[in-house]
Amino acid sequence: MSEPASISAAIAGRYATAIFELARDAGGVDALEADVGALGAALAASAELRDLISSPLYSRDDQGKAIASVAARMGLSAPMAQGLALMASKRRLFALPQLLKALAEAIATAKGEVTAEVTAAAPLSDEQAAKLAATLREKTGKTVKLNVAVDDSLIGGMIVRLGSRMIDTSIRSKLASLQNTMKEVG
Repeated sequence: MSEPASISAAIAGRYATAIFELARDAGGVDALEADVGALGAALAASAELRDLISSPLYSRDDQGKAIASVAARMGLSAPMAQGLALMASKRRLFALPQLLKALAEAIATAKGEVTAEVTAAAPLSDEQAAKLAATLREKTGKTVKLNVAVDDSLIGGMIVRLGSRMIDTSIRSKLASLQNTMKEVG
């Protein structure tokens, strides 16, 4: 991780902890989860919002007013709206993407969930996804959410990343392993 990215993650982590604890104490973790999803979607869809949080051309007041307006229009929970207002006043809105990621992780941990990053050679059917999630739930003892991406260069199979563990059953990796073995022999 580069230095600026690690600084952003550290800043976001502190704000995420505070916002999460306030929401948890108020019994609003579900509302916070909805806020995280809505803000993530808004960031993905709005170039103006991405510009607002990252451009040094906007003053603290402009960022504060704009983010307060966004929070009000989106109906964000009080802990999230107050956290965003504080971030704007401290010129820390650039860390919003990392904040959303940290909050999503905190919410998942509180709910006993983990997220598995799955890269498959072809789209998974609902049955395949459910079976994979059930198998991972057996191994981890936690509810598993799947983030599935398709990469046809895998030829077949899939790569599953769950925390620090990675399981690679792709044809591409098996062919690479076979190629290395053949180089050693001959």
